[in-house]
Amino acid sequence: MDSAKIVNIIIALFLPPLAVFLAKGWGKECILDLILTILFFFPGMLYALYVVLTD
Repeated sequence: MDSAKIVNIIIALFLPPLAVFLAKGWGKECILDLILTILFFFPGMLYALYVVLTD
């Protein structure tokens, strides 16, 4: 695992939409994570970790 991925995982824990944006760009994944984070923070964080780790 390289240092950029580790930094992105740390960002996913605190700012989930930013981590998804950095991993995938602006698209359906980022919008979904933004909605999940606004409604409930924890599902947004889990989805961001999923996106970052499967990238």
